[in-house]
Amino acid sequence: MKRKILIVGGVAGGASAATRLRRLSEKDQIIMFEKGPHVSFSNCSLPYHLSGVIEEASDLLLMNPRLFAERFNIDARINSEVISIDRKSKTVTVKKLDTEEVYSETYDKLILSPGASPILPKLPGLNKVKFFTVRNVVDIDSLNRFVKKMDGKNVAVVGGGFIGVEVAENLSNAGYKVTLIEAANQILRPYDYDMVQIFHKVLMDHQVDLIVEDSVDKFEDDKVILASGKTIDANAVVMAIGVAPENHLAKESGLDLGETGAIKVNKNYQTSDPDIYAVGDVIEVYNALTHSNTKLSLAGPAQKQARAVADHINNKDTVNKGYIGSSAIKVFEYNGASTGLNESIIEFTNLNINYDIVRIELPDKVGIMPGAETIHFKLLFEIPTGRILGAQAIGKGDVTKRIDIIATAIKFGATVEDLKDLELSYAPPFSTAKDIVNYAGYVGSNLLNEVYKQVNVDKVRELVINKETIIDVREAHEYKRGHIKGAINIPLSELRKRVNEIPKDKPVYIHCRSGQRSYNAVLALQHLGYSNVFNMAGSFLGISLYEYFNDKRTGRESIVTAYNFN
Repeated sequence: MKRKILIVGGVAGGASAATRLRRLSEKDQIIMFEKGPHVSFSNCSLPYHLSGVIEEASDLLLMNPRLFAERFNIDARINSEVISIDRKSKTVTVKKLDTEEVYSETYDKLILSPGASPILPKLPGLNKVKFFTVRNVVDIDSLNRFVKKMDGKNVAVVGGGFIGVEVAENLSNAGYKVTLIEAANQILRPYDYDMVQIFHKVLMDHQVDLIVEDSVDKFEDDKVILASGKTIDANAVVMAIGVAPENHLAKESGLDLGETGAIKVNKNYQTSDPDIYAVGDVIEVYNALTHSNTKLSLAGPAQKQARAVADHINNKDTVNKGYIGSSAIKVFEYNGASTGLNESIIEFTNLNINYDIVRIELPDKVGIMPGAETIHFKLLFEIPTGRILGAQAIGKGDVTKRIDIIATAIKFGATVEDLKDLELSYAPPFSTAKDIVNYAGYVGSNLLNEVYKQVNVDKVRELVINKETIIDVREAHEYKRGHIKGAINIPLSELRKRVNEIPKDKPVYIHCRSGQRSYNAVLALQHLGYSNVFNMAGSFLGISLYEYFNDKRTGRESIVTAYNFN
């Protein structure tokens, strides 16, 4: 039986649903409405047009209405905004934005994939600056054309999420003087505060003026005025403080909204009207780790949802196991990836989870190979089960491979013990024989079994202030290059000869460069009768990266004599 299926929104979710529907049936009439002038563009690639990585705005376009018609027999209508839904008569009202014509279309099934809109706060003087948002090809093309012609070189980016950081990076690479403003104490919330300091430093290294813990108060002529009173010169302003689901159609037609304000859907992505489905940024999804509903603005989940909707409409079984939130980002020469829970999420959502962390710094390939780079890796696991909860990785090498492994492990309910046993591909140009993922399993298992104790890099400043006993087990020449103030240098090679210099009657904190030598030192001391020794997770490399940005930003006294970053 021929059905008429209408789709609102022609980008990731909408376009994926349309093509999957066609693959499942040649009979159905499929009409896709997009209120913008383009369908099926690479919205995640938009910022890279600013630096010329993607040379032409037209290169961002993946399909057009003609190709949809010729390849898939799909009627893709651009500049066509669906302005209302009549659920009783099963019709939508469409406005052609280029001609102002208004008409109606009936439907058997309706799929909503309108996405989300950039949030624009009502701040005084917004009309006194040239501001932009980044949602589609028209937006990025307009921004790119303007900055190329403007008199000055100053651009302010408001918001330190993925879009804000990527826009800041690409504008900086294009030669502009960029200020990135974030009201919270950090950018990129998928990363914990101790990990994100690496990205903070990278932005500073590339002369991006990163301002955190300060919000926009108002705008004046070509200026951004912050709550602190600081004034930022800005020939252009990019607003990237977040997005809100385009839920007005659902709201006005009486569809149920969820607790987040996004559209409420069931396991098959049906709304409260069984003939209306919704996918993408406009819906709330189930987080399989927090066991709560959340919004998830990621292209991968949107396309999976779209496929599931097309399958359900065609009476195919679908599985919805929820989402864990896996993502990646490039910030200049550094790559980042994360999946699952982080400490911030656990704290913010008041999850009753007892957990511990693995924090290790290891090379992405055999150290003697050209291009070997350190990966900064953090993994969270549950106590006492060892169940993996989430992970973050940052480095110049291949971090996405490692986080993809962890994301897969989480999906299958793996524990840190399972990571030890993973058989991963190995050759010196690609990885180490025991990959960092395996090492995370070893460290996590040791912590789970209370083989030793640790403190993370974010606790070291307090230890220094309190004049705790800190032992640096690196070699003397490494110690001279920079060390924690007050730390005692007893190289691992001399530890057993000088053990009498280490007190037994109070806590002792051990570190090296990356944590491996200090781990061996901790175990040796425990075998020698020491019961209160701690390994510093992340060690001196992690401490230097954690402390640097805030030292420079606030002018506080450093706890190290010199930073080591490699």
